[in-house]
Amino acid sequence: MLRDITIGQYYPSDSLIHRLDPRVKLASTMLFLISLFITGSIAAYIFAGLVLLLVIRISRIPVKFIVKGLKAVFILLLISVSFNLFLTPGEVIFKLGFLHITREGVRIAVFMAVRLIYLIIGSSLMTLTTTPNELTDGLEKSLGFLNKAHIPVHEIAMMMSIALRFIPILIEETDKIMKAQMARGADFDTGGLMDRAKAMVPLLVPLFLSAFRRAADLAQAMEARCYHGGEGRTKLKPLRYKRRDYIAYFTVAIYFIIMLSTRFIGI
Repeated sequence: MLRDITIGQYYPSDSLIHRLDPRVKLASTMLFLISLFITGSIAAYIFAGLVLLLVIRISRIPVKFIVKGLKAVFILLLISVSFNLFLTPGEVIFKLGFLHITREGVRIAVFMAVRLIYLIIGSSLMTLTTTPNELTDGLEKSLGFLNKAHIPVHEIAMMMSIALRFIPILIEETDKIMKAQMARGADFDTGGLMDRAKAMVPLLVPLFLSAFRRAADLAQAMEARCYHGGEGRTKLKPLRYKRRDYIAYFTVAIYFIIMLSTRFIGI
């Protein structure tokens, strides 16, 4: 289950999506996520799904690798769908005791499930096709205008990229701790949901200690290399827009306009 989490991981490839400027991918991901909330029609979600499949195909990332990331959020997805399915008032189409399912609840639950799946896949695509260093540079460049308001953009971008980079590291560390405890007789697979949750508690202390130790090692390494923030620092690979980046911006703008139009046209 832990190894199924794909957010924060990087999948090396030589696809067109990988070669795009990180600022393009950040803006595209943001517009894609916004587009999922400004529309509520079946046609719009089908169109967004086809676009998502096309981007996955262009990125040359196996569909199975992306889909397995949904396993880690299955419980969250199930809870969200259940709340909307059983607690939405409207025309009752099924009733069992105090539980009732309405036509409006089914519609909202389906849209919520599709929206969450698209959100996870879209966010995963950005991290799978962009290295942590590129994400840092892209965020810093994109939010550079905030420096005029004395907001530490470089530090914020650095923290976000380190947090994303630490996700797969902590997952791997958790897996090692689980295997070590299972070798000593711990059981994480049997029992109900609450039993499994309680069995995970002994993992927290060594996991937190490992995280703090890694953070301290990283801080010492940065200090040893005389790291003092982004002011006055130069880039080994400065970001420059190329023709493909402008084409990507234009394509994403067309997609967003189409999604926006479905809200007003009522498709």
